[in-house]
Amino acid sequence: METPGLVHGEAAPFATALRSLINNPQYSDVCFVVGQEQQEVFAHRCLLACRCNFFQRLLGAGASSGVPSPVVLGTVPAEAFLAVLEFLYTNSVQLQRHSVAVTFGLGPLQERCIAFIEAHSQEVLRTRGFLELSASALLPLLRSDMLCVDEAELVRAARSWARVGAAVLERPVAEVAAPVVRELRLALLAPAELSALEEQNRREPLIPVEQIVEAWKCHALRRGDPARGAPCRRRRGTLPRAHHRFLELPFK
Repeated sequence: METPGLVHGEAAPFATALRSLINNPQYSDVCFVVGQEQQEVFAHRCLLACRCNFFQRLLGAGASSGVPSPVVLGTVPAEAFLAVLEFLYTNSVQLQRHSVAVTFGLGPLQERCIAFIEAHSQEVLRTRGFLELSASALLPLLRSDMLCVDEAELVRAARSWARVGAAVLERPVAEVAAPVVRELRLALLAPAELSALEEQNRREPLIPVEQIVEAWKCHALRRGDPARGAPCRRRRGTLPRAHHRFLELPFK
């Protein structure tokens, strides 16, 4: 007896059908209230739980412990939340300028978002979405060698991000910035830029003093530290400066 072959349906109509369920109250069994605007978003527990560990934990606990409905996610922008849902429902999404992929533990989506941001770095840094990123989402970006942006602009963007976070969380700028500023590559800045940054840092602390000292050490010794690598390694968008010739650490 011949074994039946595996039958595949058309992918596009299947994705279209699932996309029609996104934020559709019909047949939904969970409601989220997301963002500062408190927008209602409707979804389906079984689909979210089987596609994402974050929702599996959240909704699984809710079934036994009475997690309230709607589920409030006040720190997640509605636009980003809907993008995550689209990816979960259809396995594809048209990326915009920001994402909360890290928040929900979506590795493949996170990788695609990072690649998008690497290719459009300057535009992304100017968006509201960048300022709303969590520290855990910002860290992998600042660790990337492929960002198409100069380090001086990254420092300014990090300061703006920390100011917004400090205002929202009612905490000092330096405290909010602490998890991410270690990834700034200050040795790439010219001496005049580093001096200006040091002066600004006295007025508004952002970067630990010892990190600035390490950058000055690279200038004084006229060499980078191969053991530390990243603090002296150029990114794809790093503008050339005279002292880069003695760092001897090209971008990866």
